[in-house]
Amino acid sequence: MLRPRLRESRGEGACAGMSALPLTYQNPVWPGYFADPFVLRTGDEYFAYGTGSDAGDGRQSDGRVFPVLRSRDLVNWTLVGGALEPLTSTKPVAYWAPEVAERDGRFYLYYAADMRLRVAVAEHPAGPFRDAGRDLFPDEPFSIDASPFRDPRDGRWYLFFAKDYFDERVGTGTAVVPLGDDMLSIAGPAQVVVRATSDWQIFQRQRRWYDRVWEAWHTVEGPFVVPHAGRYYCFYSGGRWETADYGVSYAVADHPLGPWCDEWSHSGPAVLRGVPGQVLGPGHNSVVHGPDGESQWVVYHAWDAAQTARRLCIDPLVFTPDGPRCLGPTTSPQKVGGAK
Repeated sequence: MLRPRLRESRGEGACAGMSALPLTYQNPVWPGYFADPFVLRTGDEYFAYGTGSDAGDGRQSDGRVFPVLRSRDLVNWTLVGGALEPLTSTKPVAYWAPEVAERDGRFYLYYAADMRLRVAVAEHPAGPFRDAGRDLFPDEPFSIDASPFRDPRDGRWYLFFAKDYFDERVGTGTAVVPLGDDMLSIAGPAQVVVRATSDWQIFQRQRRWYDRVWEAWHTVEGPFVVPHAGRYYCFYSGGRWETADYGVSYAVADHPLGPWCDEWSHSGPAVLRGVPGQVLGPGHNSVVHGPDGESQWVVYHAWDAAQTARRLCIDPLVFTPDGPRCLGPTTSPQKVGGAK
């Protein structure tokens, strides 16, 4: 199995004592709507957080936002409830793409509310998370898909996210900033990670946005960084999330702040792409180690063929001589031994 040289960095807890993965799994591993999935490994458990629906604020039965699932094996999940106490607002708020960082026994949830990134804090991974009362990027008209990353080399924290750019291939791209020591503030200017370079990353032609029509609006979003063999791999999703062309590719750097290189994605997503007639638009992934502490798993959402919902899926991640590859998307029962 893969033996990453750098420790998995979303949380500071170990996974000692976890049971082995079941012999088989079958996607989707959760039947309900669960978009933009992120999985936190803490202690001997996994917690999954996701966007609850395409419309509305996605509140759960307890009144909180963002469904939270719990598991000990990445395959069998139980709904815990909602993660975030909703913002106080006189108008509806759209909530997107939560990710959680664990530091010194506290948990920090980064999320977008009406296309503005914010952070909330809790004492338990299931919440309740309470908003810290600030926009992380008040000068950005659009910021989503926050992904906190702890560098295993020196323990420093960074925040990867998506924002809009208006030069070259216009549209949404990804960026990174250092996080402040309080985990609630930004400690430096944004640096570019990945921008669109190809037509497969077009979200829409003739898109009306910012009170004008753009000939081609591109989207590169959902960044997630994995350290491997002394380098950093930033997985990202590109294209339009409702379509079959949406998929996952990656960029590589020697430091979290870059410079980042992506020379292998010109013809399409290199890591994970759909299966015509079966799986549409797999993407917005995170990566987590399995209970064995060695295998790595891509956690992603995907549409079914009828495009009724985006659901939670998992498949093994392998690093090949040609770069990282997800052994999916799969829809039939799979032996866990595929993660070699």
